[in-house]
Amino acid sequence: MSNLMAIILAAGKGTRMKSALPKVLHQVGGKPMVQQVLDAAVFAGADKKVVVIGFGAQSVADALAGQAEFVVQTDQLGTGHAVMQAQKEITNFAGTVMVLCGDTPLLTGELLAKLYAEHGQAQAAATVLTAVMSDPSGYGRVIRNSAGQVEKIVEQKDASPAELSVCEINTGIYCFAARELLAALNGLTCNNAQAEYYLTDVIAILNKQGQKVGAVQAADYRETLGINSRLQLAEAESIIRRRKLDNLMENGVTIMDLGSTFIDTQVEIGADTLIYPFTWIEGQSKIGANCLIGPNTRITNTTVGDETTIHFSYTHDCTVGNHVILGPYVHLRPDTWLKDGVKVGNFVEVKNSVVGEKSKLPHLSYIGDTDMGAGVNIGSGTITVNYDGKHKHRTTIEDDAFIGCNTNLVAPVTVGSGSYVAAGSTITKNVPPGSLGVARARQSNIEGWVEKQRR
Repeated sequence: MSNLMAIILAAGKGTRMKSALPKVLHQVGGKPMVQQVLDAAVFAGADKKVVVIGFGAQSVADALAGQAEFVVQTDQLGTGHAVMQAQKEITNFAGTVMVLCGDTPLLTGELLAKLYAEHGQAQAAATVLTAVMSDPSGYGRVIRNSAGQVEKIVEQKDASPAELSVCEINTGIYCFAARELLAALNGLTCNNAQAEYYLTDVIAILNKQGQKVGAVQAADYRETLGINSRLQLAEAESIIRRRKLDNLMENGVTIMDLGSTFIDTQVEIGADTLIYPFTWIEGQSKIGANCLIGPNTRITNTTVGDETTIHFSYTHDCTVGNHVILGPYVHLRPDTWLKDGVKVGNFVEVKNSVVGEKSKLPHLSYIGDTDMGAGVNIGSGTITVNYDGKHKHRTTIEDDAFIGCNTNLVAPVTVGSGSYVAAGSTITKNVPPGSLGVARARQSNIEGWVEKQRR
């Protein structure tokens, strides 16, 4: 147990976003920004997590369900007021309270771990995470005394001209000793330009009490950036995605074109995999080693084995085995499992089906709600007819079956192992193992018919 509580402030609407969605639920790197903050806190060692919610409270609580406790800030009266809503939780806690902003998705767990460690080593009542910016407009300034200690934090609207010239800014992220924080919260007032309770005033209160207030400066101010507009959201997206690509390349993945490759933060990719341009890999996807992915491919919540090729394709919520060749122009829908050595060619859609080892679906087929064995060959234009207008039914194709071109398999139906289905058949009855299934009208030729029609 680290004895660390994280309080994440996520009650604001974010009016500059011009959105019905709470600001903290806008995604960065494939996750809501508040989820990115929560993940960083967990990495830093936070055992207890409290999220302060307000605008869109239920939506935020649903997005983080099971990961944190929630307290509601009905009226948004400042950061100090937001932390006050968690006073009950702080009262029953004797460790360190880390206060975080839910709109700072570029925070890393490593930076927060450093803040927590240095706060503990200094045995400070409070430690402020600061950053130096060439243009600090809009941020509260960190004012230090002659000894270099943090004396106070001044919001821009309340700052003097001399204070506005300071480039060291308050990131809005702190560590507090729980008891000292609780006592200082009781001394907050709203006598300022905004008529709000500033959490920054806690620093001044602690200083007046002679408590130790420290600071940890972020090496890269971009890690602390808050998101208040769509423009800032796009900038954060660019930073976090480049950070992910850099990490993958450092671990043996080849990215052919950084500008046209988009990979979510939680995605895992094995060494020696090559990612071609215009590729999106999203959600909980995991890609194995020595794969060729792309170009023009989107992979979402998909597990892919080793030495697999996927190009010009879209897969989501499915599993692809080792040594699979997929594409071009393939759509794998949810609950599909392609086992090792499968080949799926152009213009094929597979949904809620298992395809056995080394089976082939070369082109122009729809395979839905199907259990397919190993070594099966699916001819061009094959359709598993799985829907009768009311219910879905499954098709079973056993090992080494051969399905001829332009075949309809009307479920529920089973094609036995080693059997053949003649091209152009509509199969409505089971085909026994080792048999030939033929279901089509006998051909008749009417000689002279064309000439008669012309007359």
